[in-house]
Amino acid sequence: MELKLRNRHFFIFDLVLILIIPFIGLSLRITPTWSASYLPGVLSFALLGVAVKIPVFYSFGLYRRYWPFASIDAMSAIIGGVGTASVLVVGLFFLLGGFGLPRSIPFIDAMLTLIMVGGVRFSVRLIRTLSHTKSNGTESHRVLIAGAGEAGEMVAREILSSQYVDMELVGFVDDDKNKIGTMIHSVRVLGPLESIPEQVKDYKVKEVIIAMPASSGEVIRRVVNACEEAEVNSRTLPGIYELLSDKVSISRLREVEINDLLRREPVSIDPCQVQKLLAGKSVLVTGAGGSIGTELCLQIMTCNPGRLIALGHGENSLHELQKKFCSPERDNCPLEVVVADIRDKPRLRSVFRQFKPQIVFHAAAHKHVPMMEANLEDAVTNNVLGTWEVVQAAQEFGVERFVLISTDKAVQPVNIMGMTKQVAERIVRMAAAQTGRPYVCVRFGNVLGSRGSVIPLFKHQIKAGGPVTVTHPEMERFFMTIPEAVQLVLQASAMGKDGEVFVLDMGRPIKITDLARDMIELSGYKVGSDIQIEYTGVRPGERLEEMLFAPEELCDQTQHEKIFVARNDFSPSLFHLMEEIGILEKLSETGQTEQLYSKLIELASKPVDPNNKNRVRKRDKKQIKVEVCE
Repeated sequence: MELKLRNRHFFIFDLVLILIIPFIGLSLRITPTWSASYLPGVLSFALLGVAVKIPVFYSFGLYRRYWPFASIDAMSAIIGGVGTASVLVVGLFFLLGGFGLPRSIPFIDAMLTLIMVGGVRFSVRLIRTLSHTKSNGTESHRVLIAGAGEAGEMVAREILSSQYVDMELVGFVDDDKNKIGTMIHSVRVLGPLESIPEQVKDYKVKEVIIAMPASSGEVIRRVVNACEEAEVNSRTLPGIYELLSDKVSISRLREVEINDLLRREPVSIDPCQVQKLLAGKSVLVTGAGGSIGTELCLQIMTCNPGRLIALGHGENSLHELQKKFCSPERDNCPLEVVVADIRDKPRLRSVFRQFKPQIVFHAAAHKHVPMMEANLEDAVTNNVLGTWEVVQAAQEFGVERFVLISTDKAVQPVNIMGMTKQVAERIVRMAAAQTGRPYVCVRFGNVLGSRGSVIPLFKHQIKAGGPVTVTHPEMERFFMTIPEAVQLVLQASAMGKDGEVFVLDMGRPIKITDLARDMIELSGYKVGSDIQIEYTGVRPGERLEEMLFAPEELCDQTQHEKIFVARNDFSPSLFHLMEEIGILEKLSETGQTEQLYSKLIELASKPVDPNNKNRVRKRDKKQIKVEVCE
């Protein structure tokens, strides 16, 4: 319970105390039953005290403080105010003849005034502290502070005194041997930093707060590693005092924005054409729980579809998506959440039969290159056979438009993931040729901030004090933001006609080392001194550079200056493709890994016509340059 005492109340308390303290002092000096002859003198002395002490107390700021937060400087003000007033009262007492009172009375009065005036004020602080003790019957959030210096002391004081911090401080850890065993705010420094796992176990610590703003990244990394060993959360809470003293930069107080890393202006696309296409339609998104799939659903919903079917394999991510759009009080939510695997042919056809989608965005895929190198069968069944099933269902149930999310790794692929996406592109183009419908592919580079991208990894490594790991100093990639990628997909759905592959102009590729350097510096640290960059070696399936167009592909500009179309003369026959897909399915089912790998390479390969290299088409008097990576 908070005492609602204001400075006007303390003024009244002081007035009463100043009037009665002389009587108490006189009683202590002589006998409890002193003669009434002292009454005029002690009353005059009390009035003198009021006349002198109240103005002095005011001048020392005793009526301009918030006493629930009383501290050392407040005690200094009380001592200064009472001391100054007492000196004046003593001088006037003897100057005015002593009022017939014992000469010790003004000195006793001074001591009692200090005790009572200070006691009243600090009792408010004591009551507040006791009332905010975290003992509500539930298990408390026990914390340990790493660092017993000035920063640690300030964090501890806030934890112990603030009613808004629901934590129980169990102790400190610090490498300074002189501090170990000492007490800070009645809380013990328990041991060195290496003892964190031991302290976590002994005191049932739930979180370690790192309060060492001046420490190097290496020391912070030691603390984080100790916390990981103890399986306890850790975090750093830089205080405002660090900011004001330039110990912490402004940039360290905010999250790094994705657009800070793009090194170009984000591409914006006119949504009018997309809104006109999607309004009132039944739209299906596969892989709806992923980074791209979720953003697709978010942007599609702004176009007022008649129904949005969010299909995915992970129920938790789909549940989170459902919470964004549908609430108990909303009766007409157009979102339909479907938990299904795109490889499950009967289930997939049941979904198409029930919801009759008119437009399909196929975002479901395995995308992690090194992981797919070690999981060939699942890469083929999901990325190739899954796409085949979705496309077959789309054809069977008359889907008007189909958009496949592809990748730059499908261009002259050198890894399993890229080869599976190359075959997926061919499946969609075959369906477009067979049906005459706008079944198209959208090809783009790495997506900043998506699940599994380097951004979350770098953030975690920077928070841990480094090092930030990069595979190779010359590794570079094309990058785009999640909203950019989704806008491209939506725009392609409206522009597509006959199996095109749409590509976004993403500017120049960015070196991963430069991306890591930007993230470190934007987080308020210095590369080399605070956070190190370490090179770990190229992983299986990776290449140093990616490309957006194959040498045999033509590059056409579209009506949007930042969107291009990649075309080539490859036109697979339906019979041939069906036969090859059947072989892939059989080999994956029987676990014939070597034969499956060979067949995937064969199917993903294209004959390269040297006469088609670097070909350029002109449209609207603009020439589009195609860069070819050898």
